[in-house]
Amino acid sequence: MEPLAIHHVAINVTDVEDSVAFYTDVLGGTLREDRPDFGIAGAWINLGTQQVHLVEAPVPPNMGQHFAIRVDNLDAVVEELRSKGLEVGEPMSAGPNRQTFIQDPAGNVLELNQPGPTPA
Repeated sequence: MEPLAIHHVAINVTDVEDSVAFYTDVLGGTLREDRPDFGIAGAWINLGTQQVHLVEAPVPPNMGQHFAIRVDNLDAVVEELRSKGLEVGEPMSAGPNRQTFIQDPAGNVLELNQPGPTPA
């Protein structure tokens, strides 16, 4: 097997409508209209070239699990999200990268990651 990329991550959310609003209105994602009826509430959101699949189900306790959203300018993103009333952690270095963390309405942790220079 040769993995090409991550296609999507699926996360549990307590309220699909609230979560769709967060991932689209706050984070700039796009709601997909091609999600089949799986018999459980959910939604598919494009975030860049990958997807987040929202599943309405109990959210597990946070034990460190998260996924990261790549951004070009972390400081500008932090300022924008704070202006929308979102609690955003202070950016920090992580190797050559910079990162911070936020939570979605269901309490899922998301990392915002600005990659540093690529080593030569």
